[in-house]
Amino acid sequence: MQADVKNLKGETVTTVELPAEIFEAPINKALMHQALVRQLANARLGTHSTKRRGEVSGGGKKPWKQKGTGRARQGSRRAPQFVGGGKVHTPKPRSYRQDMPRQMRRAALRSALSVKAGDGQIVVVEDLNLDTIKTSAMAQTLVGLVGEGQSALVLLPAKNEPVERSLRNLTHAKYLRANYLNIRDLLGYDRVLLPLGALEVIQGYLG
Repeated sequence: MQADVKNLKGETVTTVELPAEIFEAPINKALMHQALVRQLANARLGTHSTKRRGEVSGGGKKPWKQKGTGRARQGSRRAPQFVGGGKVHTPKPRSYRQDMPRQMRRAALRSALSVKAGDGQIVVVEDLNLDTIKTSAMAQTLVGLVGEGQSALVLLPAKNEPVERSLRNLTHAKYLRANYLNIRDLLGYDRVLLPLGALEVIQGYLG
């Protein structure tokens, strides 16, 4: 698959061949869904906790005698039907972690990249560098590359402090090191901004 390579002004300077094994891979929607659900589940803290009958204070004494009052028999004020009693079937701390083999995770990434490439949502740039840290300059650059009103995931081949700090306050854009590419960020943005250096990194572990 041929893709235009643009400079920071949005002008096409050359073309590049996108690896077919990554950007023209078979699209497996079920696999992408499984990978996304796994990532969202693994991000959950699972620290929710409620007090059950054996953990609330009070109780110990029978509220009233068993017979003769006309009321239902009760054995403890800690029962869930009383105000201040314990809760029933409520959550306790747990792990939501899901496992998924590496080969499946990478196959899901190839599927997602193929979807993006097929829809023309991958923008290849020659290089992405700024001389100074300036959010407004980066915002203007993104408009020229991905279009007005489009959100963008910017992949970087390595640490680039001017670009990272310039992107940090933009609500419609996010930077990510190419070796940390993940299914949630890939599917969560309208466009993927891909410098040639980041393309080499991705090809190194997905190719």
